[in-house]
Amino acid sequence: MRTLPLRRAGVFALAVGATVGLAACSGGAGGGSAAPAPGSSSSAADETGTRVALSYPGGIVVLDGETLEVVGDVDSEEFTRLNSAGDGRHVMVTTTAGFQVLDAGTAQDEPVLTDLVFPAEKAGHVVVHGGKTVLYADGTSDTTVFDTDALLASTDELPETETIPGVEAHHGVSIVLEDGSFVTTVGNADGRTGIVVKDPSGATVAESADCPGVHGEGTAQDEVVVFGCENGALFFDDGEITKLDAPDQPYGRTGNLFVSETSPLVIGDYKDDRDAEGYLLNRIALIDTAAKTQTVVDMPEGAEYTFRDLARGPGDLGYILASDGSIHVFDPEAGAFTDAFPVIDAWEGPAEWQDAHPAIKVSGDIAYVTEPAKNMVHAVGLTTGEVLTSATLEVTPNEIALTR
Repeated sequence: MRTLPLRRAGVFALAVGATVGLAACSGGAGGGSAAPAPGSSSSAADETGTRVALSYPGGIVVLDGETLEVVGDVDSEEFTRLNSAGDGRHVMVTTTAGFQVLDAGTAQDEPVLTDLVFPAEKAGHVVVHGGKTVLYADGTSDTTVFDTDALLASTDELPETETIPGVEAHHGVSIVLEDGSFVTTVGNADGRTGIVVKDPSGATVAESADCPGVHGEGTAQDEVVVFGCENGALFFDDGEITKLDAPDQPYGRTGNLFVSETSPLVIGDYKDDRDAEGYLLNRIALIDTAAKTQTVVDMPEGAEYTFRDLARGPGDLGYILASDGSIHVFDPEAGAFTDAFPVIDAWEGPAEWQDAHPAIKVSGDIAYVTEPAKNMVHAVGLTTGEVLTSATLEVTPNEIALTR
């Protein structure tokens, strides 16, 4: 396995308050935990804890999740997207060649951007669920599936995969359920319309074209799969597809969903004006997959967010990093915001969605928050609201992914 050059980036870590251990916990919506694989170093990865991968123009920097010290810096393309591979150690890097594997390393092994690439034309969404990692290629609508833990045993070759051919290329997403059912979006060059569900034999068991602009995916309690639409949401449950209409018609778009597999309540971003400029949003969607309802909740005054700023965390609560610099705590059961704690300076929305702007990812009860304006990243205790550790980088962080 060839590795790309490793650069050492300087970092100034600031311990805020008492020294607090940021113990890594597996979990999160749709996440998978790594089981030891023969010949792998998964036990070492478990001991290492969370690694934080941050993209910047031309590279990816990897931080220790406890200290926020830089443990690796590798060359990559000018703009890449990052997604957890779900096994506690690897990150999928979307490049022009496909999904390239970043080994985030362990206490014994430095991070490397490996030569392992899952080929894909226009690599897109990555979904981890039920022990499977699912990769979607927008350029062909093909779906590649492999056992999530299989990468831990790989050294110089890709693990065994299954490719499910697409029909018409579009920006889509797929998921494989625990019973082997395959759920995927439907669309073409002119737009996206809905989803289709196939059983393990490939036979269609359900389909719907009632989801214009279908985008995003999440799996809630009891393996209810939810997709966002431009006028509501679509979910698949017990062999049936149900459409939920947004409160605003004809346009009330949800494009990104944030779920917990222990809650029927789903949080989504929400846009009610098709012609609105910019990427900041001031309302969130609340979908109840048990009651089959969708409501919309206003953000607190002066608090807006983008698609990078929502997460789920302790107690199945929602955590929204807003433009006022605070993390706002949302209780889905109550349908209300219950708390807020300041983390970063106030910020403005990006000119383009790819531009670096604040983002949040959660591991256990720790939130990792980027602050591109200061080249900083922060670790925040979500149960207390305390900024536990901060670090200043030599690069401007953009995309963020956690290993667990």
